Amino acid sequence: MSKKESQDDLKDSSSMRIQKALAQLGIGSRRGIEKAIVDNRIEVNNNPAHVGQTVSSKDKIVFDGKLIRLSDEILLPKILLYHKPDGEIVSKSDPKNRPSVFDNLPRLKNEKWVAIGRLDFNTSGLLIFTTYGPLANRLMHPRFEIEREYSVRILGELKEIQMKQLTEGVLLEDGQAKLESIIFEGGEGVNHWYKVIIREGRNREVRRIFEKLNFTVSRLIRVRFGEIKLPSHLKRGMHRLKVEKDFGGGDIQQWSIPFYNVIKEEIN
Repeated sequence: MSKKESQDDLKDSSSMRIQKALAQLGIGSRRGIEKAIVDNRIEVNNNPAHVGQTVSSKDKIVFDGKLIRLSDEILLPKILLYHKPDGEIVSKSDPKNRPSVFDNLPRLKNEKWVAIGRLDFNTSGLLIFTTYGPLANRLMHPRFEIEREYSVRILGELKEIQMKQLTEGVLLEDGQAKLESIIFEGGEGVNHWYKVIIREGRNREVRRIFEKLNFTVSRLIRVRFGEIKLPSHLKRGMHRLKVEKDFGGGDIQQWSIPFYNVIKEEIN
């Protein structure tokens, strides 16, 4: 993908289509706003608005003669860090009716939370959500190979040759997989902890890599995504809400690839 295509895909996130922006302000439904535009009831910078037009907080919007003020709080994408506990699914629906991470997130009006990656039911740790779909899609794309760091507790202890094997790669049912790095972090009895880094996000990949060598993962905690670390003060089941302006300003393409280089100082 070319730089121009990247910029087109991640265009300035501080602007929004007018019908969506006004709907989020509670002025009316998107369909109602579109009808008002067609009926010439809305002006942008003293000109008739058109459906699909993008607006920002710098634009002067008049609806039926009344000035409408847009704020960055409405227009800018939101970022949320969530400390997922064990026993929650990263889905809005589940046939088994299990607890969902979405049950604990702030309610949004005319927006929705999109998870950047997933953690399985028995895995805890850092989950990042955004209201900007293209950001989530881009950060999950395999081509960017964003690091995920986990604390892993296994039953048993790896030998040096086995640790080397995990970094060189093992063959899983869906292809080759490997750890970018693995460091022994101690343990007592049959339980031993390791810090591992992986650059993929396949389903249960870390667990399956260890299972390939007949080791059972008894605890799995994601502590970092890119350079965004799980804040030490963020307890299980808690979240921390941010908007883009908290991360130093600029548009989405300045901090999304890789977005963590800009926002890590604010979060850590």
